[in-house]
Formats: sequence, C-alpha cells, structure tokens
Amino acid sequence: MHPVLFKLGGLTVYSYGFMIALGTVAGVAYMVIRGKKEVGLTFDQANSLFLFIFIAAFAGGKALLFFEDARLYVQHPARLLTGRGFVFYGSFLFAIPTMFWFFKRNKLPTYAMLDIMAVTTCLVHMFGRIGCFLAGCCYGLPTDSIFGVIFTDPACHANPKGVPLHPTQLYESGYIFMVMLVLLYLREKRTFYGQLFLTYLMLYAIGRYALEFFRGDTERGFIIKDYLSHSQFIALAIFVVVVYVYNRWSKRNLVSLYKKPI
Repeated sequence: MHPVLFKLGGLTVYSYGFMIALGTVAGVAYMVIRGKKEVGLTFDQANSLFLFIFIAAFAGGKALLFFEDARLYVQHPARLLTGRGFVFYGSFLFAIPTMFWFFKRNKLPTYAMLDIMAVTTCLVHMFGRIGCFLAGCCYGLPTDSIFGVIFTDPACHANPKGVPLHPTQLYESGYIFMVMLVLLYLREKRTFYGQLFLTYLMLYAIGRYALEFFRGDTERGFIIKDYLSHSQFIALAIFVVVVYVYNRWSKRNLVSLYKKPI
C-alpha cells in the first residue's frame, strides 16, 4: 500500500512506525486521564509504565518471531532486529507480567489499572493494525469479494501483489475499535474490577481466532495444517484461561462507591 509515508530530506517516515506512534500518543493520553481520575496515577508513573511495556512488548514480539523460523534467525540474527515486524501475542504475553510487576512495585491498584490498560491497549493496537495495512504486512488471502484490496508497491510485504487480497489488517482494526466501544460502555456498568480487561481478552481471542481463516501470511505456521494456526491455538488457550479467571475475579474485587479499588 504505502510503506513509506513521506520523505523529508534525508528523513524517511514509515507508515507503520507513524501509526504506532499515533496509537501510543492516544493510549498514553487515555491512561494518564483515566489513571489520574480512578487511581491517582501520576504522569511520571504513566510514562515509566509505558516505557517498561514497550521494552517487554518488543522483546516478546521478537521472541515469538524467532520461534517461527528459528533456523533462519540463528543463521541470520540481524534479520530478527531489522526484518519484518512482531508477533502480537508474543508482545502481549510479555507485557502482562510486566504490568503486574509495575503495579505491585508502585503500589497501584492492580485490577483497576488492568481495566484502564484494556482500553489503552485497544488504542495502540487499533492504530498499529492500520500501520500494518499501509505496510502490507499481516495480509489476507486472495479474494473475489468487494472488500479485496490490491497491493502494488514493491516495498510492501503483501503477497501476491496485483491480486485482490482480504484487508485483514483493517478487519482487525475495525474489530478492535468495536471491542473498545464495548469496554467504554461497560466501564460505568462493571460489577468487579478487572472485568474490562478480561472482557477484552475474551473478545479479542474470539476475533483473532476467526480472523486467522482469512490470513494469507501462512509462514506463521500451523498446529494442524490449514485448520489450527499457532495464533488460533494461543487464542483458544487464552479464552479458556480467561473464562476461568473471570469466574474467580467476579466473586472478588467488587466495585463499590465506598471502597478504594484493589
């Protein structure tokens, strides 16, 4: 599509990085505003939290990318850092324990902060997928439907070029936007702290499982060829675990006007 957004002298601005930056600004703004209102989060704490999450997400995204083709990256380690993107689930699975550690270290109410981070994550991820679309990565299968998008820029990752492909990046971005609207609706109606975070995990797992059937970048690999991809397996595992945790948390951490969130 448009991997390079624009060039200014010797500076090249890539669309993927630009959209991630926009999502980060939106996410930090939401976290600062809601965090201060709900749990007394300071601006410095918000900046530090985002820095730690960024480091964890980068490491996690690259870690799962490595295991997709370990032999390639052992032989050419530079490609891991300079090559194509990240694996979202890797970033996410590394970011979660980092958040728990930060909340405990700074004595922040864990479950209430997780609810704030759910919407924050939606903002960053939603813009990030638009960046994927512009860069042509995470592309879909060929399609004859009216939704097909043709990628022609030689620099984009989509393959094959010149053929209508499912814009799975936009499907996911739109879905995440709808998930965020659900979370914002539930924010004032939640019955326990952590409900928004768990709802986000369940809804995203469902959406990601379905979306995988339209993905064309099959190098991500399958557990059962053509039936169960690695991402679908992780989505199923996350959904099962979250349903169990939802049942546990719903019996504690109750929202009350008379108690500070824990």
